[in-house]
Amino acid sequence: MKAIDANSMGFVVVCDGPELFGIVTDGDIRRYLLAGGALKENICSAVNCRPRFLYEQECHLAETIMNREKIAAIPVVDKNHVLLDIILNQEDDGSSREKLDIPLVIMAGGEGTRLRPYTNILPKPLIPVDGITITEQIMNRFGAYGCNEVYMIVNYMKSFIKSYFKEKKVNQHIHFIEETRFLGTGGGLKYMKGRVDGTFFMSNCDVLLDCSYSGLLEAHKNNGNLITMVCARKKLLIPYGTIEIGSGQQILSMKEKPEIECCVNTGVYVMEPEFLELIPEEESIHLPQLIELAMARSQKAGTYIIDESQWMDMGQMEELEQMKHKIEQF
Repeated sequence: MKAIDANSMGFVVVCDGPELFGIVTDGDIRRYLLAGGALKENICSAVNCRPRFLYEQECHLAETIMNREKIAAIPVVDKNHVLLDIILNQEDDGSSREKLDIPLVIMAGGEGTRLRPYTNILPKPLIPVDGITITEQIMNRFGAYGCNEVYMIVNYMKSFIKSYFKEKKVNQHIHFIEETRFLGTGGGLKYMKGRVDGTFFMSNCDVLLDCSYSGLLEAHKNNGNLITMVCARKKLLIPYGTIEIGSGQQILSMKEKPEIECCVNTGVYVMEPEFLELIPEEESIHLPQLIELAMARSQKAGTYIIDESQWMDMGQMEELEQMKHKIEQF
């Protein structure tokens, strides 16, 4: 209790030698005493021995986790659970987070064929992840940055989606835009022409990012991009020995199960309204085609790189289960 009082943080970290054992707060001690605990007992009687912690390679997730779970600090440990650091939450209530106040467009019109049989019953935007729909998960992340105007482009089971959000209370103002036919990942964006007059975010309806949206917007502006694609740095393990072959079919080198690194498109973007001029009227077209068109016209198409651990995708059944597991861990 003296240690907690001395540091003015309301908690202390308890270690077993160099290893993290737990965290005890003034609230933990109060509840322990009210339950009949004695002051003469060892602190282990009151400590939370299963605190939230991060491994050192996961430190970039600290801010997101602390704000989501309303916790004041996260210990950082190595693989042996030796305490390395304590990250303190500098914005517990989110009040210091920059409010961006720019629109969010969610592409929610696809059939979700890779998630069948789920999407035979529910449209992909309404598939639940950790108790709420994936669409609400996306909106909550952007809403924390003041993105309160949401445009949802719908097609497949659009009446179902609109009815759900008509009955569901959400903090943001949702505008529904109905595709007349399936227009790909880019064609439906044409409906945004005349609806937005400044920079806007665009997200597919099956991805979640744990990153700084203000940092993303700042990078987009600083680089003067027409469009910025959020890319995840991903490491892929080739489960075979690979062979480099030279002339005459001779072996030049061999690598056993090499790991390669590449950047992949997460399906989240920042765009300028001028990008909409590239989109043909009522024509099915995908965003990569539009980006290539912009590049052919010497217009700037940039990237914002995040770590693979900051990206969750549910486009396929296996990925949906991974997303659920990851959110449950957080």
